Amino acid sequence: MFPAPYETFISLFNAQRFWDAHEVLEGPWRRNRSRFYKGLIIYASAFVHLQRGNPVGIGKQMRKVLHYLPPFEPCYMGLDVSAITAHAETCCRAVAGREGLRGDVEALMQLIPIPRLSLEVGYVRGDEPELQSEKEGTDDG
Repeated sequence: MFPAPYETFISLFNAQRFWDAHEVLEGPWRRNRSRFYKGLIIYASAFVHLQRGNPVGIGKQMRKVLHYLPPFEPCYMGLDVSAITAHAETCCRAVAGREGLRGDVEALMQLIPIPRLSLEVGYVRGDEPELQSEKEGTDDG
């Protein structure tokens, strides 16, 4: 039902391979310029900053998530987008004023819970162009 790169993104994200997850959606995003994909790419990149111990980068990326993903709430393409944006807000608050933790990955991991993303068919709206373009690409006849 879901595009293969999108499913791979979810799998890599849940394996905490955030750089790889980010990379796997780059191609589809370049093709269709999906603001939803862009928001997910940025969300994954925030966790790359977490793994590198960069609280400023986490905050910057999470604020971008809050720019890109709210229009897709409450759910979109099988994801609970409201939960993602709520988590991004929590992360922004957690790293605010924590520049002194730069390089302290362990301390940042205590502040920033890493979620698991779960695709739910009930969270598909039916109007997602990312799903339509996938169908059109496979219905060559």
